[in-house]
Amino acid sequence: MEKKTIGAWVVHHGRKIAADLRGAAEFSAIDLAAKSAGLLARLGESSEATLTADQVTAAAKIGNLNPKTELAACLVHLKNRKLIDVSASGSVSILGVTSGTALTHAADLFEDNEPTTAERAAVTLADVSSQAPVTARGALEYIGDLHKMATSDAKEFLDQAFQIGFVDSEGVGEDRLIFNGNLFRRDTALKAKRVIDSLSSDEANKINEFDARIKASGAVAADLAISLLGESVFSKIRAAALYDMNIVSNEEGDHILMTSPGAFHKFSDPLTEDTFDHAKALVAALTYGMTQSPTERGRIWGVELLLSKLIKGGSVGPATAIGNDYRALELERVVQTEPEGDGFRMRLLKREVGVIALEVLKGRNAAAAALEMLPSAGMRSYTAPEAARVGLRKHQSQASRAQTRTLLSAVRGGSGL
Repeated sequence: MEKKTIGAWVVHHGRKIAADLRGAAEFSAIDLAAKSAGLLARLGESSEATLTADQVTAAAKIGNLNPKTELAACLVHLKNRKLIDVSASGSVSILGVTSGTALTHAADLFEDNEPTTAERAAVTLADVSSQAPVTARGALEYIGDLHKMATSDAKEFLDQAFQIGFVDSEGVGEDRLIFNGNLFRRDTALKAKRVIDSLSSDEANKINEFDARIKASGAVAADLAISLLGESVFSKIRAAALYDMNIVSNEEGDHILMTSPGAFHKFSDPLTEDTFDHAKALVAALTYGMTQSPTERGRIWGVELLLSKLIKGGSVGPATAIGNDYRALELERVVQTEPEGDGFRMRLLKREVGVIALEVLKGRNAAAAALEMLPSAGMRSYTAPEAARVGLRKHQSQASRAQTRTLLSAVRGGSGL
């Protein structure tokens, strides 16, 4: 497995551990590596940067790190790897960082922590189940053989993996299917074809029409998706993560944008190129700005020109909307805004995020028709696809779960573990 891929799973698992009461104690190597890598990605820019102690503390809090107990450990971890310099005053200097290099460092940090057999197995299981759904029986045999775990230990590990959320499952017993929310980030076209082939001709036609709309616009509002697909087909595909749900939040409530899992990459693998969900958040913010922001606030008309300027290191604005619509991205240090006149200017701190966003939106109308139903209030926060999918799964009915299992079986294609 490539280092970047290992790092991506470390970050993925770290987010799951953070939501589990005992996860950090049981999987401490993953926990510390993920928190350190997340802090590195948040602090870093495309070029060298120095942040004050207050800025570092703020970045830690945004990443849900306890500044009293966890921040120091993460900084020591990064300093030992010579990834940062910490001054006597607490300011931090850091060389240019991309999401890809942050993932490579995450893999190294993971190894530095001397991971347990169960932690290595957690990475293996996630990677295998993202390629195709696997049966619990097959997973037990594979993990046990590869990591030399006794059957009882492998079973205990698998139970922990389900409980913490390293992987998801559908069904019961040894035939239950194991998968995760990254299933359609790899071999997207082939897996989508298997799903479509398993549906009725009417359902397949609806998904093909919807997929064409996604490809044409980059993002489609959930309300439009439901009108195109129907509630039944929509519920089938969203739980299995055939499409991503991105939640944009503002004073008017939560608004879901659907995107393709395979779209968020420029050069290689969507699994590793946007692990921190920065490009997804930028696409959501730009799509919102192009469709809902009134002209007087600063509606975006030429997204390709705008992104090209930002990628080259330029700034855009001033516009009132910049001060409101990009707060979530500013907190993650993807962009930086500053007041000018009656509005704000913005520049891109992480340029590779802009490159991926441009690839998604290039030559498209940015779903102008798709988002007509969204209220014209600024985007205040963003919920990434995996968190949205997990929230959905918690409230999924038994009938809907059965439909999800049918789709997962189709993706397997009768092969795999």
